[in-house]
Amino acid sequence: MNVLVCIKRVPETGARITLTPDQQEIDTRHLGFTISPHEECAVEEALRLVAAHGGSTTVLTLGPEAAVEQLRNALAMGCDAAVLLETDGREWDPMATAAAIADAVRAQRDQGRDFDLLLFGNEAADTGDYQVGIRVAHALGLPCVTGVKALELANGSAVARREASGGLEELELALPAVITVKEGINLPRYPSLPGRLKARKTVIERIRPRWDGGGLEKVRLRVPQEEEGHVEILGMGPEAAPRVVEVLAELGVV
Repeated sequence: MNVLVCIKRVPETGARITLTPDQQEIDTRHLGFTISPHEECAVEEALRLVAAHGGSTTVLTLGPEAAVEQLRNALAMGCDAAVLLETDGREWDPMATAAAIADAVRAQRDQGRDFDLLLFGNEAADTGDYQVGIRVAHALGLPCVTGVKALELANGSAVARREASGGLEELELALPAVITVKEGINLPRYPSLPGRLKARKTVIERIRPRWDGGGLEKVRLRVPQEEEGHVEILGMGPEAAPRVVEVLAELGVV
């Protein structure tokens, strides 16, 4: 069982996002970066499947040289190999990203490395495109299920479960296949110290994907308007009790 898991380098999801003055990029001067949470769960799922069925796990990302940090984090979690589709730092749209990943998978296949399963996060934490996994599946002619919250493998097929209205939807598909998983399918492990030491020594394969242009054109970025909060200090000590009762009465609690 050889699994390829695709991840993305994104700003820390709990950080305050600010834009550059031209509104074309996120100002990253004071930001940390991490693996997109859905894709972190995809890494964990890949490791669990390989532990249960044998085989190897390869982690891949498309991004700048700095994305090596996220690849090494995945290696420290337990992945066996890593591939960087190295870019010049520009944001690739979903079509270009999927095409580059599909080309990389074909190149691995030509080298005798076939993947039984390709795992993606359901959507990236920053752009939320919901497209890349589906586009890769279409380009490679593979079956695809999205939004998966439980996954089992047996007898050359995968059984994927995802939330449907009022319950769960179960789908069976033949391998090789593409699965996009949602956060919550598992609880990702923390990288161990021996894993981090091993990851530092692992040679990361680097590929320069071709940028063909076209596709979506970014006009500008926009940060959603923050909701304003209101705080009222009701008083200090016992003297605040009457006002507390008034507020509870206004809320209809008493």
